Amino acid sequence: MTTLLARVKLAVLGVSEKEILKFKKGDTAKWRHLEDALRAEVGGYHAVLEGGGVDAIVSRLDRFPQHMNGYAHEGVAMGLTGMDCWLPGKSRLREFLAGAGDTHIYMSHIGAGEALARMRRQPEPFLNRLDDPVARWLVMDGYGFHQGFFQRARYVDRQVVPSHLSPYARRVFDQGVGRSIWFTSGADVERVAAEVAAFAPPRQPDMWLGIGTGSCYAGGLERQEFERLREVCEPHLAYVATGASFAAKGRHRAGNPVSDTEMACEVLCETSSAGAAAIVDDVMSNISAHYARPACAVVQDGVIEAFSSLSRPAMDVDLGR
Repeated sequence: MTTLLARVKLAVLGVSEKEILKFKKGDTAKWRHLEDALRAEVGGYHAVLEGGGVDAIVSRLDRFPQHMNGYAHEGVAMGLTGMDCWLPGKSRLREFLAGAGDTHIYMSHIGAGEALARMRRQPEPFLNRLDDPVARWLVMDGYGFHQGFFQRARYVDRQVVPSHLSPYARRVFDQGVGRSIWFTSGADVERVAAEVAAFAPPRQPDMWLGIGTGSCYAGGLERQEFERLREVCEPHLAYVATGASFAAKGRHRAGNPVSDTEMACEVLCETSSAGAAAIVDDVMSNISAHYARPACAVVQDGVIEAFSSLSRPAMDVDLGR
């Protein structure tokens, strides 16, 4: 039974129904599908606010369908990160990542970034608390997603770039902003393409990478819509394929692959979801722990190179690398 304290925490710290529904601009099947994903994430976050230790919190995730439990784990990581920021002692996020959060490692790190954005904390210093040299940079993806989704007017309409971020952190931030555009545009391919095109050319490739991740992981599209996505992103298809391959890797690691991810990889990556995930694995197996650049940058750029034959070269822009 929900205690009085839990009800107070949900009322004060929870995500309101108004916030959940604010992004929706319609009631089509695609809008409802995206809403379901958001509700699963918020549900995971609220499971933390209900109280108890990490094991008790994880036990509540059985209420979510398997294909949405990645989003629920993202929400749990968001809640536990918030607790770590406010309450001293042993890190609850690290405990989660060492257990149930490990199979959803990418979504969990994204959730941590969303918490930092919600709490107005600078995210990069937080990365040093996390062990995985690749996944920890996805905190910046979550940070960018939160800002693009909940503060769309500032970060999408006015295209503000956080001045406190390092060059590579800005790249991953843009990947999160790209994912947010996928959601706030209702997975409408034409609208997504128009919104990305409004940004400065150097920012667009990473936004497309985030769109590849968001579209492949969330799904909810017909095959012809994925085919249209491939057409409109053609100059940056290697980036979209890279995002899709990371989504496939995340789902296979978590043991919750879905037919939409399979279809997306067939169209965007010209391989199966298992094949796309294997490309990520192959690149990751060959990186060194002593690269001068962030490990995530090395992996992402390696996967982009692996998919470079899919599309014609993009416009000659300075990507800041």
